[in-house]
Amino acid sequence: MKEFYTIDVAGVKRDLPLCELTDELYIGAFVIFGDVELTVASAKALLEKAPPFDIMITAESKGIPLVYEMARQAGMKDYILARKAPKLYMKNIIKTEVKSITTARVQTLYLDQSDVDKMRGRRVLIVDDVISTGESLHALEVLVKEAGGEIAGKMAILAEGDAVDRDDILYVQKLPLFDRNGEPI
Repeated sequence: MKEFYTIDVAGVKRDLPLCELTDELYIGAFVIFGDVELTVASAKALLEKAPPFDIMITAESKGIPLVYEMARQAGMKDYILARKAPKLYMKNIIKTEVKSITTARVQTLYLDQSDVDKMRGRRVLIVDDVISTGESLHALEVLVKEAGGEIAGKMAILAEGDAVDRDDILYVQKLPLFDRNGEPI
């Protein structure tokens, strides 16, 4: 069995370890944490495709370096982070649940009043590292709508599996799913 899948994202090549989801299904583990070169190149590529927007939102945690770098490159002073747990400083919290394929349990995403105020009446760009089932994306959409924001667009570095066929998301590169031998399916 192949142990890695080589991908080229925005001119940056990386070997993604293949990880078992089920006996018959594997995914390429795309981890942007700590990879400055990949983060900078991916942010640039996404901004080149982005529709007009006023502010960005991502979910904790792998989207953080990406949305930070996108905001930096775009000359923006802030972005919004949907947290996985409420913090003491958070007031008037809104929340929604999400079940991702890479997480063992249902998670909850939280925003506070200051986040809601930043989104209300503004064009919000939803950003993630990988879109596969779209569950995390949907959770962010729920939060943006509840906060009174207008969804300007939905973007990810990679679209995986059926997400490549969606016409409501923009992405830089396709990431296939893999069989038990490490072959793309």
